[in-house]
Amino acid sequence: MTSSRRPALRLHIDWTRCDGRGLCTELLPTVLDRDDWGYPLARDHTPEPDIPAHLHPDARDAVRLCPRLALTLHPNN
Repeated sequence: MTSSRRPALRLHIDWTRCDGRGLCTELLPTVLDRDDWGYPLARDHTPEPDIPAHLHPDARDAVRLCPRLALTLHPNN
């Protein structure tokens, strides 16, 4: 990996905190969809979707702006 490449990230949703407000799905529409109740679903059907490098700023915004503090980003090891 070159120093100019950012490490891959994955998005964790804490389901005990999430109340389905949907802000994350608006900030990450190519990564997240909503279920019938407004809760986020990964479009790739994984529990912790990978975040492409070009979406890292949007993912960080989603984490920072989540009103229930239900989102965290983790390195994809």
